[in-house]
Parts: sequence; structure tokens; C-alpha cells
Amino acid sequence: MKCLIFVLFYVFLIFSYKTVNAAMSEAQLKATVRLIRNVCQPKTQATNEDIKKMHDGDWNVDHPAMCYMQCALMRNRLMAKNNTLNLEVGINLAKSRLPEARKNPSIEAMTKCKDSAKTLNDKCVAAYEISKCLYESNPTNYFLP
Repeated sequence: MKCLIFVLFYVFLIFSYKTVNAAMSEAQLKATVRLIRNVCQPKTQATNEDIKKMHDGDWNVDHPAMCYMQCALMRNRLMAKNNTLNLEVGINLAKSRLPEARKNPSIEAMTKCKDSAKTLNDKCVAAYEISKCLYESNPTNYFLP
């Protein structure tokens, strides 16, 4: 009986591990983006207009929108403590969590943008610089909130 319980527990752990590390579908990715937006927008007071502008490629936004991007990057652990892009974490997340069609384009964009943060003394501006680079590297696959 103890052996059966141990085997069932082991199978449960393996199943849970595989489920947790499975890539997201496009619908799950969109839900995650909405969740991050629902957390970061009220926290930073970024306007809907500025968020839309960034998604449309217009990066002429106010400082709260830059802080919004910092919040989004931090929620995804994509920004290191020194206000640079955390490339290693980003590549690992892309490989393990993004839908197949977004993996390589996202890794390529992150690799291009690894040194894009220039204003390291302002975490919001640094996040803005990273996010803008990610967008400009591949606007079609840009999905940050």
C-alpha cells in the first residue's frame, strides 16, 4: 500500500512539473498579458492612450507609461536589478513558455536588445528603452502588455 501511494505521488509530481513548464497557447499568452496590464496599469497610472501608442509603434509617451513597461518587465523577470534586460531569463522563458511561433522571433529580438538600456539610473526609462527596442526589432511579434 505504501508503495502504491509513493508511485501515485511520484506520477502526480511528474505530471505537475510537465504541466507547469508547458508552453502557453496564444489564448493563454493574451490572458497573461491582460493580467499583467491589470496589475501594472493602476500601479503606474499609465493611460490607455499611451499603452495603445506603444503597441502602435509610437513611443512618444509620458513617464508613467515608461514605469508601466518597467512593471511589466519585472513581472516577467525580464529586467535585472541593474536595470538591464535579463537575457538569460528571457531566453529560458521564451523556450519554455511561449507558443512555438513566437519562440525564435522573441529570442532574436531579445538578443538584439540585450544592451538597449542606456539610462540605467532610471528604471522606468531603462524599461522603456528595452521595450522600444523589442518592438522595433520585431513589431509583428511584440506582445508586451
